[in-house]
Amino acid sequence: MEKLFKLKSHGTDVRTELLAGLTTFMTMAYILAVNPGILGASGMDTGAVFTATALASAIACVLMGLIANLPFALSAGMGLNAYFAYTVVLGMGYSWQTALTAVFVEGVIFIILSLTNVREAIFNAIPTNLKVAVSVGIGLFICFIGLQNAHIAVDSATLVSMYSFSDAIKNGSFSSEGITVLLALIGLLITAFLVIRQIKGNLLIGIVVTWVLGILCEVTGLYVPNPDAGFYSLIPSGVVSAPASLAPTLFKLDFSNLLSVNFLVVMFAFLFVDLFDTLGTLIGCASRANMLDKEGRLPGIKGALMADSVGTVCGACLGTSTVTTFVESSSGIAEGGRTGLTAITTGVLFLLSLFFSPIFLAIPSFATAPALIVVGFLMMQQVTKLDWNNALEAIPAFIAIMAMPFLYSISEGISLGIISYVILNLCAGKAKKISPLMYVLAVVFILKYVLL
Repeated sequence: MEKLFKLKSHGTDVRTELLAGLTTFMTMAYILAVNPGILGASGMDTGAVFTATALASAIACVLMGLIANLPFALSAGMGLNAYFAYTVVLGMGYSWQTALTAVFVEGVIFIILSLTNVREAIFNAIPTNLKVAVSVGIGLFICFIGLQNAHIAVDSATLVSMYSFSDAIKNGSFSSEGITVLLALIGLLITAFLVIRQIKGNLLIGIVVTWVLGILCEVTGLYVPNPDAGFYSLIPSGVVSAPASLAPTLFKLDFSNLLSVNFLVVMFAFLFVDLFDTLGTLIGCASRANMLDKEGRLPGIKGALMADSVGTVCGACLGTSTVTTFVESSSGIAEGGRTGLTAITTGVLFLLSLFFSPIFLAIPSFATAPALIVVGFLMMQQVTKLDWNNALEAIPAFIAIMAMPFLYSISEGISLGIISYVILNLCAGKAKKISPLMYVLAVVFILKYVLL
């Protein structure tokens, strides 16, 4: 292990890496339940999608560990899967086979970009202050995801508001939804206390304890599952299960629309979001783990980008939407994960999930939400690295931070941060400090808003 992953030089050990990998998996295992449901709306076989998601995730995570020796985990990206099902298939009328083909082509282009160092050059061109801002913005973003997953933050006339326990008691939903919100808040306090006490494995312990409390509530009748409302039993329906067949989705690609304008638009949309979501996640998580060198570069990034690209191609062939680096990787990093052993551990667990799906699918979102919220707190600490007295540097950073949670997109935060950075520095007569690639990126982002 030491020879392969250089654990000592990264200040870690096997136990820490395995625990980090398990924590990362626990916080992102929800994708195994959510992705089949979303892609199933496009007409895809949900069982095959489950198997494809687990396999593609495992392949990408293992590649990340072996090629890049970095602790980042990958799976089918949220947002990209919704775009796949609801926009491309149900909205634009394409078959899911054509949508998979767009993902496949995007992945091939990504591989080419990775081999030619284009993606690495984009990463290195982003100023250090913006990289720190991306880390902070992702922290707020992942915290907001946790609040939503736990139903602590809900839709309202003001777009978002706090969950109302009094309304839940009045309408009779407290025994299903309300109790899970309460458990998430209790889990948050438990996890926070474990972090304060610096207990090893605090995030994972918080997830398990919150889940166990939920099971106790179900056994005692305090929690009543309501599948119609999306609240299922917290008790695993079994232990071992056979993987569903891949046959309905395996290599089901359709190249008949390859040269149409709409296909190119769809493919570019996948390409753009995947590129900058991945770069944003790598920047944010690497900043949190202090992995960037003095010039703000990430050693091993070429391997990380290649693992991401190959994962997308494999996922399309197997039958799932774009595979991308998950922001939940930051939970494992918060547990001390620093090498590829963390990623490989997560990948192995994705493989095991094929045979133990009843256990993994029973992990409720309210149990993982406290971990995401606490990770948001940990990533927010990077904000002290920004020079707030230099408005020319701080304002673009603030725009990037603000955009990620409020616009619900990592890539939008990067886009607006770069555009504002270039324009403000040009207006301030600081054109020479901006790299040529930053000008190119700013123009591309502006065109994206105009044309897409």
